Amino acid sequence: MPADFVGLSYEVQQLADPSFFSSRNTGLIREFRALSSHGVLRLGGNTSEFAYWRPTLASPEPEHPKTREVAGEPRAQYYAVTQESVRNLAEFLKATGWTCLYGIGMGTNTPERAAEEAEFVAKTLGDSLQYFQIGNEVDMFDRHLRDPRTWSAKTYLDEWLAMARAITAHVPQARFGLPDVAANVAWLTQIAELWPSIQNPPHVTTLTHHYYFGGPATNPEVNIPNLLKPATMVRVQKTADLATAAAGKVGARVRMTEGNTCYRGGKPGVSDVFAAALWSADYSLLLASNNYSGVNLHGGTGKSVANSVGGFLPGDVLLQQQGETAEQIATHPHPFYTPIGTFGSEYRRMPVAYGLMFAGALSGGTLLKADLTSPLQAAGVDATAYAARLENGHTSVIVLNKDAAKDLELTLDFGSGRHGSAATEALHAPALDSREAHITSSKPLALRQGKCTVVVPRASGLRITVS
Repeated sequence: MPADFVGLSYEVQQLADPSFFSSRNTGLIREFRALSSHGVLRLGGNTSEFAYWRPTLASPEPEHPKTREVAGEPRAQYYAVTQESVRNLAEFLKATGWTCLYGIGMGTNTPERAAEEAEFVAKTLGDSLQYFQIGNEVDMFDRHLRDPRTWSAKTYLDEWLAMARAITAHVPQARFGLPDVAANVAWLTQIAELWPSIQNPPHVTTLTHHYYFGGPATNPEVNIPNLLKPATMVRVQKTADLATAAAGKVGARVRMTEGNTCYRGGKPGVSDVFAAALWSADYSLLLASNNYSGVNLHGGTGKSVANSVGGFLPGDVLLQQQGETAEQIATHPHPFYTPIGTFGSEYRRMPVAYGLMFAGALSGGTLLKADLTSPLQAAGVDATAYAARLENGHTSVIVLNKDAAKDLELTLDFGSGRHGSAATEALHAPALDSREAHITSSKPLALRQGKCTVVVPRASGLRITVS
């Protein structure tokens, strides 16, 4: 599990405000550093397809191709990415200790403009740049950006190669991720099959895809029981199997570069409550155990995400239908699923971020096989467990009890050679639907012949670490 496994995803449109990702935004820097000391910021999203590179303030806005307006997709509202915003981004990354996956639009862009932007970004970000991502949710371009009669993984790859080669001509050391699909993970398999036929392919380090549990907010099937039930992670495992097999053929790893609980901005009462913390911890560790290089949970400001999904958040409509006032609605994070909420000039970590932090405690470690099958069958509790040998040699186990009704008592066996005590840390909240989350340390447990007995309360997580 890489040290920089933990990541966040933001819309490229955030760069339209050069002060957002900058060294002056100390509140956001503080939250990034609290989430992870070595995280990965991904810039992309639907709005990236309507960005254009503006190398100087005197540069004219380029002519844009016509696109179709489709409900749920961003309207054709173009905005500029400037040298100032990229320089400020570089300072922000240095201040946080994070690196960046930099998204360059494909939908309305040209290879020439993409190469010019990439050259400046590579020079300015330096070692803070991991790789370029060209295009966002390209499997859905046929809805509004390309001809549905001809668009396919093959035609996408042809366009991608033209842009990637233009970038490589300007940035010879450029690295890339692809294809960043929304849901059609079969595209990864198709690209892996086409890859051997490419002569002198650009340097691809990562195959990328997105994942949202469900949506939109008005969908009654998006609820806490469905989010946490075992069948949800069974479907995730099937996706991971397909994605990692494709990555092996390309000689790359896999990263989930954008996702969260509920697409189109999240669902109040599901995305902004403690259940989302248990989901994000379980989801992250399941992908880590499948050799993913990381997870980027999507968020940002309410305005940027609303712009990315057609101009409004369905969650706001849902709250209005439920009778909440404007003042009550404003107490929710916007978007509802964002890991770091923006409230005026204040930034706050949301429950889903605490789950990511809890899972991130194993970052940099070597994941170990953990057997929880027998006790689960006996107790009938919805729980999962993950273990890792950390970089300092300690062994750490995370148990997530997602059951709303049953506590789980376990005896953990670390091996008879272990003595002393085990440190414990809990992920908890008053209830699954609480709009809060906490990570707190508790009294160490005594080890007897390498074993200790713990109780993981219903709807909570526990981490046990033995030196």
